[in-house]
Amino acid sequence: MTENASSAPWWASAVFYQVYPRSFADGNGDGTGDLIGLRSHLGHLVELGVDALWLSPFYRSPMADGGYDVADPCDVDPLFGTLADFDDLLAEAHALGIRVTVDIVPNHFSDQHPWFQQALAAAPGSPERARFIFRSGQGDQPPNNWPSVFGGPAWTRVADAPDGSSQWFLHLFAPEQPDLDWTNPEVPAEYERVLRFWLDRGVDGFRIDVAHGMAKPAGLPDMDPALVAALADGVHMPSAVDPRWDDDSVHEIHRGFRRVLDSYPGARMAVGEAWVPDDARLAAYVRPDELNLTFNFELVEAAWGARPFGAAIEASLAAMSEVGAPCSWVLGNHDVDRPVTRYGDGADGVRRARAAALVQLSLPGAVYIYNGDELGLPNVELPDSALQDPTWERSGHTMRGRDGERVPVPWSGTTPPYGFSTTASTWLPMPDDWAEFTVAAEAAQPDSTLALFRAATRLRRELDGTDFAWLDAPEDALSYRRGGVTVVVNFGSAPVALPEGEVLLASGALLEGAVPADTAAWVRTSG
Repeated sequence: MTENASSAPWWASAVFYQVYPRSFADGNGDGTGDLIGLRSHLGHLVELGVDALWLSPFYRSPMADGGYDVADPCDVDPLFGTLADFDDLLAEAHALGIRVTVDIVPNHFSDQHPWFQQALAAAPGSPERARFIFRSGQGDQPPNNWPSVFGGPAWTRVADAPDGSSQWFLHLFAPEQPDLDWTNPEVPAEYERVLRFWLDRGVDGFRIDVAHGMAKPAGLPDMDPALVAALADGVHMPSAVDPRWDDDSVHEIHRGFRRVLDSYPGARMAVGEAWVPDDARLAAYVRPDELNLTFNFELVEAAWGARPFGAAIEASLAAMSEVGAPCSWVLGNHDVDRPVTRYGDGADGVRRARAAALVQLSLPGAVYIYNGDELGLPNVELPDSALQDPTWERSGHTMRGRDGERVPVPWSGTTPPYGFSTTASTWLPMPDDWAEFTVAAEAAQPDSTLALFRAATRLRRELDGTDFAWLDAPEDALSYRRGGVTVVVNFGSAPVALPEGEVLLASGALLEGAVPADTAAWVRTSG
């Protein structure tokens, strides 16, 4: 990539911060995060040095899947506030120099959306049903053998006539999330209306949920069940021949989104959540007439080690360079275990997560930080009675789901709810041992994870442009150059020599002239 940093659009190197609204800050004391709470804590984002906010769904929803089952995509759920609250949040964020992007969920609606309620009341073959994917079954069996991401079949049967004849509707996720049929012109027209509703209010862009899923293959063919990894394997890249995802016709949908974005001033943007089998397929989503960014999940997938991290970085940079797009680096979000937990929990997990953050924040392109990762939060092992993720029920109580990474953010104090709310009964319970992880506690400690993130986002300004060059390093280490800064990451157990120069930042205490195990350092070097 040769794009000059001074001419690049704002999003090409921005630090985005994801807020999961239920878990960020509670402004009205009901135990659930909301827009008022978020607005009251915008100063945290300023101190953290982020450029933009990504706000996960806050729309009207029955909350069958944490708000990703949208009943009205052009209104705020009362759980989170009102449209006026959103407008106030947007105005204040902009005044503070923070851009605001919001989630759009185009693969499915809630089963409580008026369209789906109309479809249930209408007959097979009706225009109302044509907005969704209704099909006749094979006797008592679904139309095909596709499974749901959350466990169980991807089809639910509805009774339609006194004689017992019926149809099934497709839901790649929960039954409360019926998939839309994007071959029906009413669907793209409706989403253009939704995009324009929020763009007209002043949002700076969108995160496109399940960007690889809206288009379905003709005929909805059966699939090989062996292609689907067990739920126990967690989030993973799909097989290249899994027909549920990444159909080529999805790209015309994204071109439609891009045309809407380009019709507005101010470099509005969209990033896609596309889980695809290889980097070449991923790069197709950010061709010049499609999305602006797409998440690079390779670092999320990479095991702790020099080879996995090096391969993930190399493949991502090469693929995005082919289409002239920047990378978008991700280490965590509301769907995956937090880095501290993925890398081993305890002291090892903390050291490695801090080092990985310095890798992420030193790479060319955009960066996405998930709320709480800047505090070094681990996943929380919740009691069965507290679990709300649909995976828990759909898997027959064999998979615990994603609630562990969605526990509310701790702000201050020494006991739950740590300033998150004025009530101790938070929507997910907070652990008793998080006093050291609060924003207030970490802000007072110069060597805290929060202090590390704040320093890294500030120093990241020195890593302008898209230049990147690998340097020689021992087998269990990585080293690369960004402008006048050399990054060294030690994944092994033996110390790795520091290059000569000024140490700008390190994820942990350095040895004399060396980087210890599970540690990263940024060094300003000459030449």
